[in-house]
Amino acid sequence: MGKAIAQYFKRIFDDYQVLVMVNPSDYTGTELILHPDGKVEKTEMTFDEEIFEDLAEDEFKPCSPLEFQLLLAKS
Repeated sequence: MGKAIAQYFKRIFDDYQVLVMVNPSDYTGTELILHPDGKVEKTEMTFDEEIFEDLAEDEFKPCSPLEFQLLLAKS
């Protein structure tokens, strides 16, 4: 079996953004919070099998891996 490709999601709130990277093979990933002052907060996460349903319910939309990686480089 080949290596799983990470999936990326984003939600824009009133004054901050949250981007999430999920590795679908083991449900690990990274959450980035972009604050209004430009600060990027990074959290390593472990999700459950329902993460994709949870993200959809919370109105996260797919986003570009490039956008995620650029923010990750700032963290």
